[in-house]
Amino acid sequence: MSDAVLQVLLFLVSLIANTFSALAGGGAGLIQFPALIFLGLGFQTALATHKVASVALGVGATLRHAREGSLDLRFSLFMILLGVPGVLLGAAVAVSIPDRLGQLALGVLTLGLGLYSVVRPELGQIASPRNRDGRGLLICGVGLFLIGVLNGSLTSGTGLFVTMLLVQGLGFDYRQAVAHTLVLVGLFWNGSGAIALAWMSSVQWTWIPALLLGSLTGGYLGAHLAIVKGNRLVKRSYEIITITVGLALLIRAA
Repeated sequence: MSDAVLQVLLFLVSLIANTFSALAGGGAGLIQFPALIFLGLGFQTALATHKVASVALGVGATLRHAREGSLDLRFSLFMILLGVPGVLLGAAVAVSIPDRLGQLALGVLTLGLGLYSVVRPELGQIASPRNRDGRGLLICGVGLFLIGVLNGSLTSGTGLFVTMLLVQGLGFDYRQAVAHTLVLVGLFWNGSGAIALAWMSSVQWTWIPALLLGSLTGGYLGAHLAIVKGNRLVKRSYEIITITVGLALLIRAA
């Protein structure tokens, strides 16, 4: 395969993966990470390369959502302060997690999220704020930290967990939840994880420009579709991605 063909292929893979991820609030790793391995990278190099490239998803989403005023500053800081330490901890222990066990557990949980959303047709369609102080906020903070650990140590689907926590735990509608997930997980969580993984392992830097361009474009496009089409499309996209990611992880771990 020539270098020009490879770069075009990397861009298309990244564009498709990140457009769907920006619609659903996560799941880019389902397509992009296995593709990097298929194209010849080892597990750790593919993981680090994927994390570095995925930061542009947050940049693309930020550019679009910033125009809409979609983010709550207080909860944005809350997600950064609780999630980033978890990401760094997860990155530090990533090499010690058995791949099969991690993928099996993540597959079951991710599939469960999608099925839960399917059987709750009203879920996340209208914002209904709750658990935003005291004990409820503390529990959600612990949840964000633990998801951050997963984000730093695993490759697929952790943004989907954040989206559901914001919808079910804090009463965001799907569009608000996805906006916070894309910007804060995509930009700050993935950014800190990318730095840690790049420090501890190798990155295929010659692949990064095409992946970044696809991620940036896909992040903006997916965020635009979510804003224009509203909560129903975002909810359906979330369900499709979570069920697909969950099944893929279970099959891979079998």
